[in-house]
Amino acid sequence: MAAADPSGIQEPPRSVGGILRRVGPGFVLAGTLVGSGELIATTATGAEAGFTLLWLIILGCVIKVFVQVELGRHTVTHSQSSLSALNSVPGPRISVPVAGKRVGANWIVISWFLMFVATIVLFGGIIGGLGQSLAITVPITEKGRAFNEHRDLAVSLKVKETQLPKTTDEVERQELSREIEELETKLAAMGKPEPSSDDKVWAAIVMLPTILLLVIGRYGFIEVFAFVLVSSFTIVTIVNLFLLQGYESWSISSREFMDGLKFSLPEASGDKTPLYTALATFGIIGVGAADQVLYPYWCLEKGYAKWSGKNDGSIAWKERARGWMRVLQWDAWSSCALYTFTTVAFYLLGAAILGRIGLVPEGSEMIRTLAVMYEPVFGEFAQTLFLFGAFAVLYSTFFIGNAGHCRTASDVLCVMNATENTEASRARWIKRFAVLLPIISTGIYFAVGKPKALVILGGVAQALLLPMIAFAALHFRHKTCDPALRPGRVWDCMLIVCLVLFISIGLYLAFTTVTRNL
Repeated sequence: MAAADPSGIQEPPRSVGGILRRVGPGFVLAGTLVGSGELIATTATGAEAGFTLLWLIILGCVIKVFVQVELGRHTVTHSQSSLSALNSVPGPRISVPVAGKRVGANWIVISWFLMFVATIVLFGGIIGGLGQSLAITVPITEKGRAFNEHRDLAVSLKVKETQLPKTTDEVERQELSREIEELETKLAAMGKPEPSSDDKVWAAIVMLPTILLLVIGRYGFIEVFAFVLVSSFTIVTIVNLFLLQGYESWSISSREFMDGLKFSLPEASGDKTPLYTALATFGIIGVGAADQVLYPYWCLEKGYAKWSGKNDGSIAWKERARGWMRVLQWDAWSSCALYTFTTVAFYLLGAAILGRIGLVPEGSEMIRTLAVMYEPVFGEFAQTLFLFGAFAVLYSTFFIGNAGHCRTASDVLCVMNATENTEASRARWIKRFAVLLPIISTGIYFAVGKPKALVILGGVAQALLLPMIAFAALHFRHKTCDPALRPGRVWDCMLIVCLVLFISIGLYLAFTTVTRNL
C-alpha cells in the first residue's frame, strides 16, 4: 500500500494491481463519451456511411490520447488547472475594464468559451434523448401512447421490408410477407397521429433530481456512478454485436470489416452527408476537446498532482512525479481501450442494421430508431432493454458532463479575473452552475427539439477547438515540461501529427458548415 504523509504526498504504486486501483479520471470521461459520442453520433455515422469510415472512428478514439496525456503531464508538474494553463499560452488577448478591474483571457480560453456554449447545446440533445427514451417507456398522455404505437409499427414495418429480399428460406419469406401485410393494414387503419410533448415533460422531470445530485456530488460518487451506468449497457451492446453474427440478414462479414479499415471515403447521397457527420463525430468520440480540458480537473480531484507534491526540483519529487505519470498514462490508455472497443461496437451496429435498412437516428424518432439495433437479437424485449441502457448512458453523459462543466465554468471566472481566485469562490460558483447549466440545456431542447442536430453541432464546435488544444500541448511539452518528465521523440512526433490532423479536420468542418448554410 502506498505510503502517505500529512501533506498529502503519497508514493506511487509500482505493481500493476496497485496502478489499476489508482486509475479513475479517464473512466469518468468514458461516462460522458458513451452517450453523446458513441450512442448517438457514432451510430448516426454508421447509418450514413456504412462500414466505410470504421478506420476514422478508431483513429478518432486513439489519436487524441497523446494530447490528453500531455495536458495531464502539465497538471502533475505544476498542479495547475487546464484553463489557467491554457491562458498562459502565448498569443492575442482580449481584456476589458469591468467594475474597476481588467477582465479577459487569451485566444484559446476565449475559443474554449465559445465551444463551452456549443457543448451546452449538445447537452440539450442529450436530455432530449433522455426525454424520448422515457416518453417511449412510460408515455404520460393518451396522445403519447397513440404516437408510440404508430411509430413502433412503422419502424417494425421498415425492418421487415428490409429483411424480406435478403431471406432465402421460402417459409420464412412467406411469414415475413404475411406480417408486412398485417402491419400495413394496421397503419392504414390508425392514420397518422399527432406528435406528443411527453418527451419534453420527461426532460423537465429528469432535470430536477440532476440539479440536486450535482449540488451534493463529489468525485468519488461521480466515479462510481459513471462506472456502474456505462459498464452495464456496454456489456449488453457488445453481447448484442457478437450474437448478431448468427443472423444471416445482419451478420458482418470479414470483408465488410476489412473494407472499413481501408483509408477510403464515402460519397454524399440525398440528405446524407456521411463525411461531415463522421468528422463532427470525430470531435466528440474518444476524448473530445471539452474532455481534453476536463481531464486535468478530474486528475486534480483524484489527487495525482497532490500526491506528487510541489515541484521543488528534488530527486524525490522527480521519482514521485514519474511514478504518478505512469499511473496517469495507464489511466488514459486503459480507458481509451475501453471506449474504443465500445465505440467500434456501436459503429458496427449502426452500419450493420441502420445502414442496411436506411434509417438514420434523428429528430423525434432518434431513440426509437436506435432501439432497432437490438431487435434482431433480443426480439420483443429489444426496446425495453435498449431504453434502459439508453437511459443509463445518456443520463451518465448528462450528469457527468454537467459536473465537469460546472468546474470549468467556475474556474474560467477566476482565470478571467471576473471573480475571486479562491477555493471558496470556486465552490460557490460550482453549485450555482449546477443549477443553471441543466436548466439552460433543457430549455435549448424545448426550443429546438432535434437531439441529433444538437449533438452534431456540439461535435463540430469541439472539432474546431482541437487544433488549439494540440497547439497548447506542444507548447507545454517544449516550454514548461520538467526535464525529468519529458517524453521521447516518437511521442513528440505524434503530438505534431495530432496538430496537423486536427487543423485539417477543423478547416474542412468550418468550410463545409459555412457553405452548407449560405
